[in-house]
Amino acid sequence: MMDLSQRKEQFSFAYVRAVGATAGFGVSEPSVDDDSIDLMIASRGSGGTVKRPRLELQVKCTEAEGLTDEAFSYPLKIKNYDDLRDPDVLVPRLLVVVRVPADPREWTDSSDTQLILRRCGYWVSLRGCEPSENTVTVSVSLRREDRFSVAGLGAIMERVARGDQP
Repeated sequence: MMDLSQRKEQFSFAYVRAVGATAGFGVSEPSVDDDSIDLMIASRGSGGTVKRPRLELQVKCTEAEGLTDEAFSYPLKIKNYDDLRDPDVLVPRLLVVVRVPADPREWTDSSDTQLILRRCGYWVSLRGCEPSENTVTVSVSLRREDRFSVAGLGAIMERVARGDQP
């Protein structure tokens, strides 16, 4: 059986894949994650200036109770932070943090009419952020309004297709 960390990773990947598929985008996984990229999202075409827009994602999962504030913090490893803040990469990169209940038995529920994935993911672009003096982790703030949802992903991909940043 997978340990809790592995289960969180797989659940967060499944969440991103479900959102991507529902939005109509391809989701793939690089064969090697040495650049803090877990998943990639791509569009076959676009109505913008960029053909076949893409995103690269670092995906994390954290246990969380209900959200009461407009934002929450996530302790990101400094290596991931430095990789994601690089302003000179061609493909935009995002951090996606999926929040789940503390009890893994509550992560999903299903019936004949629905599949429920409990809690949701949020995204942030760290492109161009300042270097940190921290040596282990950096506290990254994610806003509740930046939910990684079907509509949200569609809007991000539209911006990327126009040549803009997420």
